[in-house]
Amino acid sequence: MVEAFAVASGKGGTGKTTSTLALGMALSAEHDVTVVDADTGMANLLFHAGLDDAPVTLHDLLVEGTATNVSEATYDRFGMSVVPCGTSLAGFEAADPGRLREVVAELAADTDVILLDSPAALGSKSAVLPIVLADRTVIVVEPTIPALSDALKVQEYARSYGTGTAGVLFNKVRGEFDTIAERTDRHFGGPILAGVPDSDAARAARRAGEPLLAHAPESEAAAAFRRAARGLDVHDGDGDRVADRFSSAVIPDTP
Repeated sequence: MVEAFAVASGKGGTGKTTSTLALGMALSAEHDVTVVDADTGMANLLFHAGLDDAPVTLHDLLVEGTATNVSEATYDRFGMSVVPCGTSLAGFEAADPGRLREVVAELAADTDVILLDSPAALGSKSAVLPIVLADRTVIVVEPTIPALSDALKVQEYARSYGTGTAGVLFNKVRGEFDTIAERTDRHFGGPILAGVPDSDAARAARRAGEPLLAHAPESEAAAAFRRAARGLDVHDGDGDRVADRFSSAVIPDTP
């Protein structure tokens, strides 16, 4: 059965979308993977995946009567199924975040792993729903004490809804981060998945509209993301938790 991960962070700019696509490509070697850009207000996954001209996006699925079949907004890219989100303010304002449950439930019938690229902040219904729906959360964080504090808030909120921590993924690492890693071991429920080095390759991949593992598969950063994917220990769930969340999860208005 499907296992759903929310890829989340406590602040913007951590490289969450890069991480989501990299993990998706790494996992796709052994699993059927579907990546969803659930950041309905600040979406940018479509640019990273070369889908900036996608005619139908998640926004259309979240507006009643616009698009009814999830397959209309699902694209085969880099060995994965990708559901991009639109970037228009009108699309964001018209979208009903609650309909994300229906979208993910339909996707869950035909995939092994769902990765939800989640909004960074936790101040709205659209931001918290991916975490509420997920089985586990991958927390993407830069190796600084303030960033760890923000990430702990994400973990605390996720736990309040029964969502576990799959692990912490350090991104944009420059040099050693032993002290930060030690604090992480003490306070987070999941392992340190990897320390991804700050990389010119990642920036070049974004400019090229390709995931890092497609653009620079031999780079140190790509190797680190592959280690992180192995550390997720993806397993077949029994389906009950995800199905229950899709059908009955209470969507909070604010954290």
